[in-house]
This record gives sequence, structure tokens and C-alpha cells, in this order.
Amino acid sequence: MMAKKVTFLGLGVMGFPMAGHLAAAGHEVAVYNRTTSRAEAWVAKHGGRQERTPAAAAKGASLVFACVGNDDDLRSIVYGETGALAGMEKGAVFIDHTTASAEVAREIAAAAAESNLHFLDAPVSGGQAGAENGKLTVMVGGEPPIFEQAKPVIDSYARSCVLMGPVGSGQLTKMVNQICIAGLLQGLSEGMNFAQRAGLDGKRVVEVISKGAAQSWQMDNRALTMLEGEFDFGFAVDWMRKDLGICLAEAKTNGARLPVTALVDQFYAQVQARGGQRWDTSSLIQLLAKD
Repeated sequence: MMAKKVTFLGLGVMGFPMAGHLAAAGHEVAVYNRTTSRAEAWVAKHGGRQERTPAAAAKGASLVFACVGNDDDLRSIVYGETGALAGMEKGAVFIDHTTASAEVAREIAAAAAESNLHFLDAPVSGGQAGAENGKLTVMVGGEPPIFEQAKPVIDSYARSCVLMGPVGSGQLTKMVNQICIAGLLQGLSEGMNFAQRAGLDGKRVVEVISKGAAQSWQMDNRALTMLEGEFDFGFAVDWMRKDLGICLAEAKTNGARLPVTALVDQFYAQVQARGGQRWDTSSLIQLLAKD
């Protein structure tokens, strides 16, 4: 793959290592972050250049990546005189890794098209560890030729990168991902709490049932830390509630019933009320262990 001139906007716990993988793959990377010290730290570690606005960072890049917090954060770096679209050259591709709404994906795609630019919504799964290890799962919405153009570069930090359909399909697939995780984590929390209250050796229980139909990534990676009451392993409750809010809003539009998701969302609200905003999503067990 030929090295490209690329841009990365947003250097949080996900974006910082993702942009690092682009630099390690030999691409010329320009970065922008709202907190400039974060961008300075990235340049000190990986090289490349830092710019003060998204437009300046995007100038001359064939691919512009973004990974920020939510719909409003995304709009703030896309639009206006200092926004990315203003700095991008005709034919360039904006690739959004933010977990956002399908609505904002379609909105930005339309705005990009008016300026002869392209857009892919490409939310990721795999958490901070996946970003650091270059093993993220990327769910993409957009046009096939544009996807094929971007995929070899995205593969710098992905173990799987799949086109799911037209613009918005990546975000909709990520919603399915979060819906499934929410219900699974509640079930795992109930199971681990039940084992403890029944006087069982929780670690031995996990060892046995993880070899059968109950096995999951969450069990393999979070069950033992849940038993220990440790909740500092990545994706925070605040962000999960943001994601589940997107899922519930979309369900109102498409008519899907999400009774378990709505219930687990309220459980996460209770975790927040207990001061667990930054605990990881496995902290649901706290509501059962300390009720």
C-alpha cells in the first residue's frame, strides 16, 4: 500500500492510538485535538504535524479520520470556516469513527457531497485495548468504491473492516452491537452475583461455564474483575448511556422494541447516581452486590 497524506481529528483514548497506527504504517499524518496538549503529546511520540483547526489539519489530505464524543462534537469539527469540510480538497474522503447517530451520518454525507467530497460512517468496537493493539472491528456505511479506497488504510488498526450498506449502516450496526452488549452484561452481572450469594467459588464457576454455551467476550475479559469489584477497564458508563440513548431514539423511528435495553439503560443511570460515571460497563454488578 502506498503511503498517503491523512488527517486524524480527535485524540482521545481511541483516537490517539488509532492515529499512531496510521503513522506506524508509513502514512503522513496531521492531527487536531481540541485540547492542544494532547496533540502535542501525539506529535512528540509519533511525529507528523499538529494543526490548530480541523480545516488546517485536513488541507491536502486524501483521507480525513475523526473520532470524537457525540453528534454535537462531530458537527463542531466538520462545519464552518474552521471545520474539516472547509479544508478538504475535492475527492477526499471523510471517515467518521465516532459512535454517533445514523441521522448525523446522513447529514454530513449530504454536506460532503455538496462540496464534491465523500463520507463513510465507520464506528468501531473493541475498546481502548483494541485501539492500542490495532485489532478493532470497524462497521462501515457508504459507497463500495469509496470503502475500497479507504479500507487498506483503516486496516492499519482493524482486525475486521466490513461494509454494511449505504451511509448510516455503520452506525446502525454499532447500535446492534451496543444493544447486545447491554443485555449480556446484565445477565453476566446477575450470574456472577448469584454465584457469590450461593457460596460458590466464582472463579471456578467462570472456568467451567466459559467452556460451554454461556461463553462470551465479556465473560472471558470481565467476569473475574467483576467478582473482584474492579471497574477500571475501558469503556465508561457515561459513554454507554450515550450510546444506548442513540439506540433507543432510533428504535422510536424504526419501531423496534427494546425492553431489555431500556431497562439496562436505567440500571446504568443508577450506577451513575452512585458515582460510577467513569467506571467501565461491567459495573452493573454493583447494583446487585450492594443493593
